[in-house]
Amino acid sequence: MFKFENLEIWKLSLDYVDLVYKLTKRLPKTEEYNLKSQMIRAATSVSLNIAEGSMGQTNSEQSRFLGMALRSLIETVACQFLIKRRQFPNMDNTFLSKAYKDSQILTKKIQAMRNAILPEKTWVRENDANYFTSDEA
Repeated sequence: MFKFENLEIWKLSLDYVDLVYKLTKRLPKTEEYNLKSQMIRAATSVSLNIAEGSMGQTNSEQSRFLGMALRSLIETVACQFLIKRRQFPNMDNTFLSKAYKDSQILTKKIQAMRNAILPEKTWVRENDANYFTSDEA
């Protein structure tokens, strides 16, 4: 048995992928190679990054893969907003609401695992970064 098979976040990510497949199945054919494909690939990436990171040699490496899983998860949330905004006729808002709630839970659990792996890590946040133009430097 591989380490990732025992991870709660990996199991939750599989459930999330299943939900994304059900949700995107309701999208019109015109979205086959756009929102549908993008959302499925991003959701799948969450599971794959969790699995791949679990086999890392260091905590830093595993944390990096969890970060990539988070970014992919947020990408699916952005897709949800685009889907909702388009008001596709066959789209059931129940799927969107469930996907949004599930993504929030999964996000919190991935972040918690990441913080448990590297508790001393100071994560760089956008508001902490200093940007200079060539005139200011």
